[in-house]
Amino acid sequence: MTAVAKPIDPKLVSLLWAGPDRAADIAALHQRLFDPSWDAQSIGSLLDHPGAAALVALIGTPKVTAGFVLGQIAADEAEILSIGVAPEWQRRRLGRRLVEGLVRAAARADAKRLVLEVAADNEAAVALYRGLGFKTAGRRTGYYQRQGGACVDALTLALAI
Repeated sequence: MTAVAKPIDPKLVSLLWAGPDRAADIAALHQRLFDPSWDAQSIGSLLDHPGAAALVALIGTPKVTAGFVLGQIAADEAEILSIGVAPEWQRRRLGRRLVEGLVRAAARADAKRLVLEVAADNEAAVALYRGLGFKTAGRRTGYYQRQGGACVDALTLALAI
C-alpha cells in the first residue's frame, strides 16, 4: 500500500457546492481520471437536477479544481455517483474531506444512508470508504471492464447516516 502524503493544510482548501457553472472544470478533471469520462454537458445536466449534491475542492492561487464528489439525494437515501482527486493531490485526505462533506449534506437532507459502487480492485478507494465506516451491501460480478477486456467486480458499499 502506498504511503499517505502529508495532509493538506485545511486553510489552503475551499470546499464549495458545485452547480452547473462548475461542469467544465469537473469534466476536465474527470477526463484525467476516468476512461470513459463524463463530458461537461452530462455533468452540467446532473448538477442542474434538483436532487444533485456535489462539491468541489479548490486549492491554490489562483484556485484550481483539485477534486470533486458528485452525488444525488432522493427521499431518505443519498448516492455517490463519482468522486475524483487530481493525482498530484491524492493520498492527502482530500477525498475523505469530499466524502465527509457529502455525508453532512445528506444528513441535513434527512437521508438515512449513503451508497456507492467501487471497483473491488481499487484498494485506495476501498480503504478510504472502509475508514469512513462504509460496509459492504452487495457485489456485482464483472461490472467494470478494464482496457484489454479484463472484468472487475463492483462492491456496493453503504454508510448509515
